[in-house]
Amino acid sequence: MNANRTSLFCDTALAGRIERVEAGLIAACGRAAQVDSAGFVRAIAGGVACFAEPGSPFNKVAGLGFGGVPGVADLDGIEQAFAAHGAAVQVELAHLADPAVGVLLTGRGYRLESFENVLGLALDGEYERPMPSGVVVRRSGDDEFERWLEVVADGVAHPDSQGLPWHEEFPRETYLRAERRLAAAGVGRYAALRDGVLAGGAGLRVAEGVAQFAGAATLPAHRRRGVQSALLSTRLADAAEAGCDIAVITTQPGSRSQQNAQRQGFDLLYTRAVLVRHGPDGTGWPALSPARPVG
Repeated sequence: MNANRTSLFCDTALAGRIERVEAGLIAACGRAAQVDSAGFVRAIAGGVACFAEPGSPFNKVAGLGFGGVPGVADLDGIEQAFAAHGAAVQVELAHLADPAVGVLLTGRGYRLESFENVLGLALDGEYERPMPSGVVVRRSGDDEFERWLEVVADGVAHPDSQGLPWHEEFPRETYLRAERRLAAAGVGRYAALRDGVLAGGAGLRVAEGVAQFAGAATLPAHRRRGVQSALLSTRLADAAEAGCDIAVITTQPGSRSQQNAQRQGFDLLYTRAVLVRHGPDGTGWPALSPARPVG
């Protein structure tokens, strides 16, 4: 790590850039899913609405609040599109976004269900790649993709219980499909080996000078051995070399992941409110008025 790092202050311009990059990732994954799924990706008020496939973690609206307030007609269209797939609308709204967006959504029946934190680190120097004894981190190629998938899926299946529960939990097959979509969207993969055994993996995506840390997982038998720290430091070094000026990671509030990130120098930048509109069956919803059909 850089001992003389700059403490990061997040203004609305930086938050808008991070949210734009996040929306770009969601859109890319949604388009990757359209190869074998009849979903949609739509721009809305500077953000994106995406339905990738049933049960996908990419079924959401991201990036709102930094490109104007969405119009009623735009929201009508998005809500109808989700309803046609029998899905609720999940909006992840940064607390630095235009407050008018939150007022609009809650007025339409969206309810607060959870929060997630966005942390960032200013990449303003060179970063070392310290490795604990017996640990090696390297880029992971297509030749070991299936094995990498199994390892990260096994790691995710046994999460740390510290902090608030993650608001998104998915079956193993759904998680595996999501990782395939991330790979198709250009997210780079890293493998961590401990004593020659594949022990964990992580992802990294670079866009607009932002390094997105797209998840990381370690098998339970290899935890508390420095694997996660090695994956983190390697990605930081690669991101700095790629010309990024900021690295970002998303965590649950009060989680071990947040604690570990802050120990590595990440600052809490902002929080996203997860606002969801459900129908009476817990998934989609009927028209907002008799004059507004859903289809």
